[in-house]
Amino acid sequence: MKLTEWARKQGVSYRSALNWFHAGTLPVAARQLATGTILVEEPVTTGGRAAAYCRVSSAGRKPDLERQAGRVAAACTERGITLDQVVTEVGSGLNGNRPKLHALLRDASVSVIVVEHRDRLARFGTEHVESALAASGRSLVVLDDSEVDDDLVRDITEVLTSMCARLYGKRSAGKRAAQGVAAATRKEGPA
Repeated sequence: MKLTEWARKQGVSYRSALNWFHAGTLPVAARQLATGTILVEEPVTTGGRAAAYCRVSSAGRKPDLERQAGRVAAACTERGITLDQVVTEVGSGLNGNRPKLHALLRDASVSVIVVEHRDRLARFGTEHVESALAASGRSLVVLDDSEVDDDLVRDITEVLTSMCARLYGKRSAGKRAAQGVAAATRKEGPA
């Protein structure tokens, strides 16, 4: 099949797939014809499907999303995991309203879900998700099990904002959360 069709089936942009092809990180075998057309070899799969889940926490980090998807695809290729789908999403690790993740978790045909770091799936409670997947004969593959705290300050601010919104109302929640973070990080000398 053509690269454009493969990219559409995977839910990624053609440009991302083309970049992966040129970088050698396309998760499936592909070759370029003399005419310039790129043909993707459809992999033979046995058992369930494998899907990668990639997430960034804000729209400002969207360029990192493509790079993350490329790293996951390359790591899967190295480990012999054939990806059938790459799901990308922009949303906080603390936000429970991530429709693409929900759809991926509901899809019983996906037997393996691959993430780069645990916090890309969820900031807290990934052990529960992993146990629930295992109970239904599915698995979660974490490519890099080291802790990543790039978004930790942002997530803590979101927790504070959420709590302040419940206590004080939505309008002043952001301001009160910022004051709370400032007070917690303020360094004062000995009394």
